[in-house]
Amino acid sequence: MQLAQWQKRAQLQLMAVSQTADIEARLCLCHVLKASNSYLYSYPERELSAAELDALGDLLEKRLQGQPLAYLFGYWHFFDLQLNVAPSTLIPRPDTELLVEQALSLRLPAQAKVLDLGTGTGAIALALAHNKPQWQLTAVDYIADAVQLAEHNREQLNISNCRVLHSNWFSALAGQRFDLIVSNPPYIDPDDSHLSALRYEPISALTAAQHGLADIRHIVQQATQHLNPNGWLYLEHGYDQADAVCRLLQDAGFTEVSSKRDYGNNWRISGGCLSA
Repeated sequence: MQLAQWQKRAQLQLMAVSQTADIEARLCLCHVLKASNSYLYSYPERELSAAELDALGDLLEKRLQGQPLAYLFGYWHFFDLQLNVAPSTLIPRPDTELLVEQALSLRLPAQAKVLDLGTGTGAIALALAHNKPQWQLTAVDYIADAVQLAEHNREQLNISNCRVLHSNWFSALAGQRFDLIVSNPPYIDPDDSHLSALRYEPISALTAAQHGLADIRHIVQQATQHLNPNGWLYLEHGYDQADAVCRLLQDAGFTEVSSKRDYGNNWRISGGCLSA
């Protein structure tokens, strides 16, 4: 079977489980062939070997069962970095890149100290450390497997300005202060119907009590003890939580509180400054 033929057939099948079936079909081919997107366009008539067809068929079968491609590949891309992923952590998503972009746009000290809470794969912290080598990043998670994975990604990317710690939010950070705190915490209501589409990802990294706001509330309240004067806090949250998160920030004494929309035009991050 030719490359283009397999891609067309796979795309039709993947439409049952994905809104980006064309992209996923190409990703499967790139993964198995260890090739770039441009290769697929350049050699559409290239004949696939029996071994390649077997590998592609196995991937397609598992994806049609609902398993995410990132877990099947064992890696995913985030902010131009390739990160190893595992079922113990969330898959890094494009919407979370907005949090990185916002952090990079802030006026921070040249050697800013930055904390990433609930780091998972290390995506946010490592993207910031990669783009700001003069910053000092601290990435924490309370899941031991996540800490190990984030540290592995740090080593693989040869990033030296980031440390990865085991910590339940701020528990291991007594007395430490930062110029910026960022987090993509659990924020989905446990009763949310959308959870069924995320059944392969760790539930502890997805849901929080109090209609999804429990962890966000804890972070906002505790962050005031861990920020330097004029330090910033930015959080990712659900599409319908911006107003609630902004109120929490204002009640805790943050100023310049604002929210930003993601690439799907949903309110996705909110933050503010803890004035001196």
